[in-house]
Parts: sequence; C-alpha cells; structure tokens
Amino acid sequence: MVLDSEVKDLLAKFPKFDDTLLSLQYAPRLPKAMVKETKKIIALARKFNQEVTIPYALELDRKTHEDHDFLPWDLIKKANEYGWYSMWIPKVFGGRGMNIPSCSYALEEIGSVCLGIGNIVGVHYLGVMGIICAGNAKLSNMILHEVAKGEKTGNPCTLSLCITEPNAGTDTEELELINKGKASCYAEKVKGGYVVNGRKIFISMGHVAQWTVLYAYSNLKKPGSNIVGMLVKTGTKGLSFGRHENKMGQRICPASELIFEDCFVPDEHVIIDKEMIKKFTNKPPEEIFMKVIDYIVSISRCAVGAWGVGAARGAFEKALKYAAETKVDGKLLINHEWAQCLLSEMYKNIALGRLSYIEGNYANSHRGIFEILQFKPLYYYLKYMPTVFFDTFVAPFLKFDAANWLMSKYFLDMQPHADQLCTSGWASLAKFACTDFGTKNALLALELMGHTGLRQDRFVEKQLRDAKLLQIYEGTNQLNRVNLFKCLIAPVYPQASVFEE
Repeated sequence: MVLDSEVKDLLAKFPKFDDTLLSLQYAPRLPKAMVKETKKIIALARKFNQEVTIPYALELDRKTHEDHDFLPWDLIKKANEYGWYSMWIPKVFGGRGMNIPSCSYALEEIGSVCLGIGNIVGVHYLGVMGIICAGNAKLSNMILHEVAKGEKTGNPCTLSLCITEPNAGTDTEELELINKGKASCYAEKVKGGYVVNGRKIFISMGHVAQWTVLYAYSNLKKPGSNIVGMLVKTGTKGLSFGRHENKMGQRICPASELIFEDCFVPDEHVIIDKEMIKKFTNKPPEEIFMKVIDYIVSISRCAVGAWGVGAARGAFEKALKYAAETKVDGKLLINHEWAQCLLSEMYKNIALGRLSYIEGNYANSHRGIFEILQFKPLYYYLKYMPTVFFDTFVAPFLKFDAANWLMSKYFLDMQPHADQLCTSGWASLAKFACTDFGTKNALLALELMGHTGLRQDRFVEKQLRDAKLLQIYEGTNQLNRVNLFKCLIAPVYPQASVFEE
C-alpha cells in the first residue's frame, strides 16, 4: 500500500500516472450546481435542434450549393435569440456566465444533427477566447459587453478569430513551427498603433462577424516572439473580404479570406504585444505567446472533439433507425448479428470519444484557464450575484490598467509549465480521437445503409462531408498527434525531440 506521504513524490516521479487521474482528482472539486446547469444547457440545445437545426439543416445545405455566396444571417439571428452568443461569457464581462465545459455538451448535441449550424454557434467563442486568453481585461470588458448588448437589442454581435495564413496553415498554432513557416501577415508599429498588411484564410464566420480578433506579426523573420493580437471592426478602412470558400462540408458556416491593406489598428484595440508582456513578467515573449495560443487551442480542440462525437452520434442514430425499419432476408436488419456488431462498434466510438473530450475539459477546469471560474466560492459568487452588480461595480474597475496587469499576471505568468503541457496534450488527444471517431461512424453508417445512405434526405452523406472537415481545422489531426507526443510523452524521455524535421 502506498502511504499518503508518498503520493506526491510518486506523481512527480511518474507524471503519466498523474494524467490518468484527471477525472478522479477533479470531479469531487466541481461545484455541484454545474451538473444541474449543464443539464439545462443540454435541454436548451435539444430544443434548438427541434425548432431550428432539424427543420433547416438540409434546406440550408442545399441553398449553399445553389448560391455559393449565401450567408446565414437569419440563422445567426435565431442563435442570438437563444442566447448562444453570450451563454458562456463570464458574468463579469456581461454574459450569462454558464460553466464553460457545458459548451461542449451543447456543441455535441447540435453537431449530432448539423456540424455547420453547430459551427455558427460555437466558433464565435474562438474570438471570445482570443481576447480573454490573452489576459486583456479592458478589451474583454468592452467587446463582450457589446456582444451582450447585441443579444438584448436583437442585433447579433459575433466574433471571428484570424490566425491561419495562406502559406503557414497549421504552423500558426505551434510556435516551434511558425518560426520555420512562412508567416506573412505583418503588423508594423507606428505612432498610435499598428498598420497591418497581409491575408488570413479559412476564417470561420469571417464574412458575418462584427469584430475580428487578429493575430499578426511585427517581425516576419521571428514571428514566434513577435505576435501582435488586435481587434479589427468590420468596415474598418483597409479590411476587405476575399474568397468565400466553396467547402465540401459544414457549408452553412462561411469560411472566409480576410485581406488587410494598410489597415490601421489603434493602440486601444491591441490585445497583446511584446511591450504589454514586459509590464507583468520578465519571461521571454515567446513563452507567454505560446501560453496564449495553448490556452485558446486547449479550449477549442476539446470543443471540436465534442463536434466529432456529435457527428459519430448522428451517424449512429441514423444507422440505428434504418436498421430498426429495414428487412434483409426476411428479418429486420437490427436482428442480424453482423449489424449488431457494427452498431456496437459505432456506440463504442461515441462513448470513448465523449470520455476523451470530457477528460480534456477536466484538464482545462483545474489546470487551465477554467480553473479560477470553477473555484467553488468564486463560482457561486458569480452564479448568484445579479449581472447589474458586475455592471455597476466591477466593470468600471476593468477599464483600469491594474485590471489588465492582474488578469495577465494570473493567466499568463503563474500557470506551471506542467499544467500547460497537460491541458494542451489532452486537448489534442480529444481533438484527433473524437474527429476520427466521427468520420469512422459516418463511413460505418454508409456501409450499413448502402446506397440509401447516399440520399441527402437521410443526412448521413452530409454528416460524412461535415465530419471530414473536423480532421483538418484546429490543427490537422497529424499535428495534434505530434503535439500529444510533445506534451504527454516526450517530457518523460529527455532524449525525445519534437518538431525538429
């Protein structure tokens, strides 16, 4: 038997052992109210599916084939009416303040019907996290209150996140790679702000977002240590839209090219840069920038994992319904042993995928950026204090530089490196495991349903088209496999090198 005094030493000596205990360690620490809150979110997502997603998914998919320039304004307004765009914004910044892990359950639910509509809801939070994860209290307060106001007035205020570049792609999500890649979006420091020139591509919701959270570089030869995060409002001089991608899947959510030509961004809209980092830490800028990017993708990759499980579940449900209604050789397909084994395999993929993204959320909840929001006293304080209190007494403080310093110091200077590796590694695991499961289940559903599954009204061919895209964005699955190795395997073996080829 291991003595209590030995546990800490063993965990330090064998860090992999620590990773296997994420849910065991952290489930008891979660506020109990989170369970009830999450059930309400799932119920709301199911209602949204019944009233919006199911009736419109196929119709909107057809519209995007008939009119490539179609943009889903009505759908965005409907999502805004449901409160999706402020649902997971903390109350401190004017939002509804639901626990952030519950977002994954909602995205799985919506994604089980249509990943494109799920993206219309979920990708907005990439932009939200692009501000919060950089530790900028002042801009978080300003922009996210604008989002909340857009919900109340019926004029949606959505955000997009601009990172991906034409010649850099996945490289932009790993600082070890961006220095070897071909970053080209240049932010030149001038009096009063930055002038930006360059292009960003595959930007989800780019054409319809009111604000773009842009990550560019003030030195293209050393981009990893010279990132500049900025906010650019749609309509700003020098910002224009290029190509609207003609995608195979998730067509209802536009993927855009954004073009910056001498686009001036004032200092008050700069989220983070080297000079701001110097105000709260002596650590190298590249270390802080790496933490910002890791915070963002550790959240977004778990969410994409939830979409993968949604795709797996949607394909399974369609295959199961078909098997329960269709006779082969005189008996229902569901009573054939081979079909039962295939359906069981699909169910296994759903269950294991869900466990993966939930485990990733546990990592974010107690080793990542969710941690402070799920500290029980603060969680209940935020939950039960009315929003008017925060608007009246907290929001004014967030306008001061001291709030920026405090938020940046806590998020970006105090997280242990081991915790950063844990959250990033588990997020990558969830991302590639779940999205592979989603694609696999869509293929298995087609195998069971045969040519019937290829009919658009059966949803399965669309689910396959949608699921394949999941394997590419938020870092290709191959990159996420390498990142898992870097974060969860290589630290145990000093002789291992990553991203060296």
